[in-house]
Amino acid sequence: MDFQTARKVMVDSQVRVNDVTDRALQAALLAVPREALCAPDRAFSAYAEVEVPVTATRSLMLPRDLSKLLMAAAPKPGERALVMSGAYAAAVLAQMGLDVTLQESDAEALAISAPTLSAAGVTVVEAPLDRPQSDGWDLIVSEVAVPVRPDAWLDALKVGGRAVLVERNGPVGKASLHMRTPEGWSRRQLFDATPPVLDELRPEPAFSL
Repeated sequence: MDFQTARKVMVDSQVRVNDVTDRALQAALLAVPREALCAPDRAFSAYAEVEVPVTATRSLMLPRDLSKLLMAAAPKPGERALVMSGAYAAAVLAQMGLDVTLQESDAEALAISAPTLSAAGVTVVEAPLDRPQSDGWDLIVSEVAVPVRPDAWLDALKVGGRAVLVERNGPVGKASLHMRTPEGWSRRQLFDATPPVLDELRPEPAFSL
């Protein structure tokens, strides 16, 4: 399969047509080998308009959704970015010149992505995703949906930092841009999206008598 041609078709038919006009982002999407970051037996579908499986609990976010999230985040070269699950997003941001750390709790997913992330200069942390391992981030991104607002993630942003993620507690989620201000956070809804929800972030059921 000609992955380079498939990559260009993906950008032309799924990214540019959805008002993703950032040239640096488009160039990064054209450069990152998405096929190397999914389950090896699903590489043939890496550039289709589907959420491509990586492991039983992880998948690649739709190119349209991820590209719209990243454009809303306005990443800048030299910024410190934390990706909470999502090797593809990490590789794209690294290609754009950011200092990127990927935090992931799925060891199998990390094993698949390790060669590509190493070549891209991404720092990898294997750890639970309920809270970042450090703070002071300019940007936080997630390719998986969160069932509730992840306050621990937002607390890890520096003032002026941004987080882009999908909040989903029903059939359809809302992609949102959160910004850290001296007074707290601001939030702006972006578009509808339906990536899988990160189960380890679901609140424990509350029982009452």
